[in-house]
Formats: sequence, structure tokens, C-alpha cells
Amino acid sequence: MNWIAFSYSLPGAARSSPRVALWRRLGRLGAVSPTSGVYVLPAREECVEGFQWLAQEIRRSKGEALLLRVDQFEGLTDPQLIALFNQTRQADYKAIDDEAAELEKSLSARKKRADPPRARDTVSRLRRRYVEVSRVDYFDCAEGARLNARLERIETALIPPRPAAANVALTPIAEYRQRCWVTRPRPHVDRLACIWLIRRFVNPQARVRYALRPEPDEIAFDFSEGQFGHQLGLCTFEAMLAAFGLSEPALQAMAEIVHEIDLRDGRAARAETAGVDAVLHGWRRANLSDAELEAHGVALFEGLYAALAHGMTV
Repeated sequence: MNWIAFSYSLPGAARSSPRVALWRRLGRLGAVSPTSGVYVLPAREECVEGFQWLAQEIRRSKGEALLLRVDQFEGLTDPQLIALFNQTRQADYKAIDDEAAELEKSLSARKKRADPPRARDTVSRLRRRYVEVSRVDYFDCAEGARLNARLERIETALIPPRPAAANVALTPIAEYRQRCWVTRPRPHVDRLACIWLIRRFVNPQARVRYALRPEPDEIAFDFSEGQFGHQLGLCTFEAMLAAFGLSEPALQAMAEIVHEIDLRDGRAARAETAGVDAVLHGWRRANLSDAELEAHGVALFEGLYAALAHGMTV
């Protein structure tokens, strides 16, 4: 296996605060130190870049930094080094899991939740910490999956009771593969997610037109009247998933994000929601064209789907 090793020194007169800041940066990168003065990461592009930025900062501070690509360490096997990474991540996850376990215990002990907003704030904070650790969990430590499952249980328990959902009839995808689709101009979260869904699961070359009124032969979505739209308790993206029988966990997680941004009813509290919402809001402020919004939105939801699908399988 390929590794990147990093070693550095700062001037003797350097204050302690830069040393502490550098140590914290190494921790946020997820680096481990198998021996004093040497830090190691897997030789992935983002890890190499992280060490390169640190080396640049150290040299600007009149220090010295050395980066080495290593195939094998003398006296230290790859499985031993991977175990060191996992031990470090295990400790990180445990610190979060201890708090999550206390929160879960307090919720299960209450017949009536005393302060759901405060509990939601707490689980959101724990979810953010989990995401920070999982980003540097290079070897998929088993404790990460267990912590994620606990956080999902808590998040589910805190979801407000949902209204009765509409009964959506199943629709064969094949009937829509050669159709033209139409939706309203200035697409936002629900419509962008639907466009991604159409291109991902129905027809990669599907034509989507933006208009205030659909033509008779077009498949209208997210109109007040159309083949696909909001139904009782569901946004259009959720209704389309139900109609096409698409139920994999990553898609359901995306549906929670889209639903909350679109309807804002507090039914879900996924950590990704705020970031996706901010990006979409920024695009609208930038006054992007419909075509630009569509291209950006398809790329955004494709990345989100890939990330969620990976998280569901580790």
C-alpha cells in the first residue's frame, strides 16, 4: 500500500500557539504518528494536498517540512498501520457515542419529550462531529457505522409525527423513457432533484423544458396540476420516488433533505440539509439561468447520491 509521510520542525524561538495549531491541523487531517516526529496518511490525493498545504505554511514560518511517499515502513506492516488509524478513529467515535447514548437514554426514558428542539440541536451537533470524523475515517472503522446507526435512531425518534401520506400508484418507468418533461422556470430544490432523478433513473438524455404551461404531450412535474406534483405529505421528488418504486436507502435520505428544504416542516434533521440549502440559495442569489441551475443541480444531487450511497454501505 502507498503512504505519505510528513515530518517537520519549527524554529526554536517559535511560540507555543503555532505548534498547538499545527498539531490540531494534523489531527483534523486524520494523520497518525507511528513514531515520534513522523505523521502518516494514505497516499490519496486529498491527503497529499493537505500535507502540502501544511508544509507550505511551515516553510513560511521559517520552519522545515519533509514529505515522503512510502511503499512500506520497516518493522510496521500495512495491517498494523491501518489498525493504528482505526484505533484513533475508534476513540474519536467513542467520545461522540458516549454523548449520543446519554441522549438516546434520556429520550427513551421520557413518556413525553420535555424539550424536542433542544434534543434536535444536540443530535445535530453530534451529527456534525460524526461527519468531521467520518471524513478522515480512511479505513471505515466499524464503530463509525454503529455510531451512525445510533444517530439515525435518535433523529428518527425526534421527527414530528407525519400526516398520512398519499397513496401513490406505481408507474412503470419504461412508459416515460421517450417523453418530454416540463416544469416551471427557476427550478429550486424539488424540481432540481426531480430532474436529477429523471436523468439518473428514467432517461439520461431526457429533454426538460421550462414553461408556465405544459403542452398536451409533455409530462408535467411540480405543477399544481400535472402527472407528478405535491401530494398529501409528499413533495414532488418523494411522489416520483414512490411512483417509480425507487426505495433504496440513499434515495430515501435524499428525499428527507429535499422535503425539509422544500416544505420546512421539521420532519427530518439530516446534517446535509443546511449545506445543500445554502448552496441552492447561493445559486438563486447569483441569478443563474435555468440551464445553469439544471446543470449545477444535477451535479450536486449526483454527488449527494454517491456520498449517501457510500455512507449506507460502509
